[in-house]
Amino acid sequence: MFDIKNISENEAKEKLEFLAKEIEKADIAYYQNDAPYIDDAKYDELRHLNNALEAKFPHLIRDDSPSKRIGAKLKSEFKKVELSVPMLSLGDIFSDIELHDFILGIKRFLNSSDDIEFTAEPKMDGLSFSALYEKGVFVRGSTRGDGKIGEDITENLKAIKGFPLYLEKDVPDVFEVRGEVFMSKADFIALNSKNEIEKKKVFANPRNAAAGSLRQLDARITEQRNLSFVVYTWGDVSDVFWKTQVEFLDYVKDLGFPVNPYNKLCKNEEELMKSFNGLMENRAELPYDIDGIVYKVNSLELQKRLGFLTRTPRWAIAHKFPAEKAITKLNNIRIQVGRTGALTPVADLEPINVGGVLVSHATLHNEDEIKRKDIRIGDIVVIQRAGDVIPQIVEVLKDKRTVELEEFVFPTVCPECGAHAIREEDEAVRRCTGGLSCPQQAVERLKHFVSRDAFNIEGLGDKVIEDFYNEKIIKTPYDIFTLEERNRPVDLFSAGDSLNLENRDGWGSKSVSKLFEAINKSKNITLQKFIYALGIRQVGSATAYLIAKHYHNFSAFMNAMIEKDIELLISIDGIGPQVALDIVEFFKEEHNIDIIKNLIKVVNIEDFNDNIIEDSELSGKTVVFTGTLVNLTRNEAKSKALSYGAKVSGSVSGNTDIVIVGENAGSKLKKANELGIRVISEDDFIKMTS
Repeated sequence: MFDIKNISENEAKEKLEFLAKEIEKADIAYYQNDAPYIDDAKYDELRHLNNALEAKFPHLIRDDSPSKRIGAKLKSEFKKVELSVPMLSLGDIFSDIELHDFILGIKRFLNSSDDIEFTAEPKMDGLSFSALYEKGVFVRGSTRGDGKIGEDITENLKAIKGFPLYLEKDVPDVFEVRGEVFMSKADFIALNSKNEIEKKKVFANPRNAAAGSLRQLDARITEQRNLSFVVYTWGDVSDVFWKTQVEFLDYVKDLGFPVNPYNKLCKNEEELMKSFNGLMENRAELPYDIDGIVYKVNSLELQKRLGFLTRTPRWAIAHKFPAEKAITKLNNIRIQVGRTGALTPVADLEPINVGGVLVSHATLHNEDEIKRKDIRIGDIVVIQRAGDVIPQIVEVLKDKRTVELEEFVFPTVCPECGAHAIREEDEAVRRCTGGLSCPQQAVERLKHFVSRDAFNIEGLGDKVIEDFYNEKIIKTPYDIFTLEERNRPVDLFSAGDSLNLENRDGWGSKSVSKLFEAINKSKNITLQKFIYALGIRQVGSATAYLIAKHYHNFSAFMNAMIEKDIELLISIDGIGPQVALDIVEFFKEEHNIDIIKNLIKVVNIEDFNDNIIEDSELSGKTVVFTGTLVNLTRNEAKSKALSYGAKVSGSVSGNTDIVIVGENAGSKLKKANELGIRVISEDDFIKMTS
C-alpha cells in the first residue's frame, strides 16, 4: 500500500505526475464522454492522495495539477459559453469526524464559538447546469465545463418538460440560476430496458444516462428522454436581495423552479448528522439518485467573510455516502436455476446506488445464508458491493421491522420445471434433478457455451439466447451451427420452414450476416476452450487448461472419460477427487454424448499446443489474482499465467509466490502484505507475460 509518511521528494514528484494524468483521464471519461471507467470511491481516493502530497510538498504542485482545475476541457462539437461567475466544485468529506473538523475550521476562521446555521441539501447525482435569464426571458443554458468555459445546451434545456422559458414575476434584469439535471430511477430502468431491446448503449447509472441525454447535439433526443431538474444556487445576478440560502430557495420555488423537498435548515452539528443519517437510511425510497448531502453556511454575510479556496468555497462541503455500502429495502426473494441445476436465491431490492452502479439485485448465496442472517422479504438491509464482487446483503436492520415478517421457506422443487430439488450431504447448494429437461438449465448452458471464454460468439447475448430458446430456434449447442442453413431462402412449398431472422424486431440483413460470420469464425476452437464450453460442473477455464495439457486432443480425453478412468484424472496436479467425479458423471449422460457427437461434425477442435514458456519469471510460481482486472478478464489472466508456467490458486497462503492485484482488492491483498508475499499490479503482470 502507498505510504505517504515516508515518501521521498523524488517519489512524490513521480506520483504527482501520475496522478495528474490519471485524474485528467478520469475527468474526460466522466465529464466529456459520460462513461466513467473508475468508480467514485477510487476517483476520490486519487484526489485525496493528490491533495495530501501537495500539502506535504507544496513546491511540487504542477501547472496541470487537478487541484487547479474543475471538470474537463470541452468537447469540440459544442459551442463554448464563457461563464461570468465561475461554477466551482465542492470539497468533500466522508465521516462525522471530518464534518466536526470542517465546522471547527469555519468557527476558527470567523473567530467565533457560536453555533452556525447550515442548509443540508441532498446531493443530486446528475449533470450541473447554468440557466441565464435577461429581463425574465431564458437566453442561454450551459454545462459546468471546466468551471469557466461551459458547453451551450440552451436548446437541450428547452427540451426538458417544465423548464421555464419565461419568468412572469419581477426578477433581476440579469438572473442566472444553477442546478442539476437528473433522471429518476424508474425512467433510467425504462430507458435501459428499451436500449437493450434495440441493441443501443446501456447506461451504468442514472447520472450517466442524464448526462448523456442532456449533452446531445440533437435536442430532439433530449426531448425523448424523461429528464428532471432542480435549482440550488445562483451565478451572475444583477441584484442579490436575499440574505440567506433558505431565502433564495424559497424565492426560486415561488418563481416556479423546482427545489429539492428534502432540503433542511440545521442549527448545529448534531442536526447536520441527524439529517445525513436519516437521508442515508431512506435514500432507497427516493425516486432519484443522490450520493450525499451538501452543507452550506446559510448566511450570505458569513459566506462572503469565509470566501473561497483555490477551487472550492470555504463555506460549503459535500458529505458523501459510503461508496461500497448502502441501506435499502428487500422487496422479494426469488430462486434462479443455474446451468448445473443449482438453486440460487436472489434478492430483489429497492434500487440504490452502490459504488457508482444502480443496484436492484443481490446474491443471497444459499438457504443456510438466509437462515443464518434471518433474512425476510420486507426487511431493511445493508448491501455491499466492492470491485468485481456481486452485491450481497451483509446485515439485516432488525430494529427496522415494524411488523412481523414471515420466515422465507426455501423450495424443495425446481421453480422452473417442477422436478425435485435435492441437497446432497455436506453440500450447501440445493439442485434441480431435471437436467436438460429443465428449460432454465438448458438456457444457462447455452449462454455459457457462447460466452467469451468459450466459443465467444458475438451477437448471441443472453436476451437473444433466451428468445431463440423460447421460440425453439435453438435448443442445443448444435442448433447454433445450423442457423445459417435453416435461414436460407427455400422453395415455395417449404417456405414456412425458413427462420427469416432478418424479419425479427431489431434485426436486419446486416446484423444477421454479422451473426453468421461470428458463428463461422467460432468453429475453430482450442481444446481447452471446447472443454470449458461444455459446462461441466466445477470445470472452469484453468481446470480445462490442465485437462487439455494432459490429454492433448479431445478424442483421447473423451474416450478416457467414457471408460471412467477417474484415477488418471485425479493424478493431474490441480484436479481433486470431487472435480474428477463430476467430469466422469457428465460423460455418463447419454444426451451429453449426443450433443458432443453432433458438435464434432461441425466444429474443428484444435489439439493442445503446449507453448509453455519454461524460463519465464512466472515459471513454477504459485500466483493468486485479486480485485478487478481492467485489461484482461479473470479467465484470460489465469490462462496467460498457466501458459507461462505458473500455477494458479484461488487463495493466499504461505505457498503463494505472487499476488496480482487489480482495482478494489480486498482481504487477499491484506493477507499477502501480512505474509510478506510479493504483490504486483495488472500492468506488471501484462509486461511479464508479453
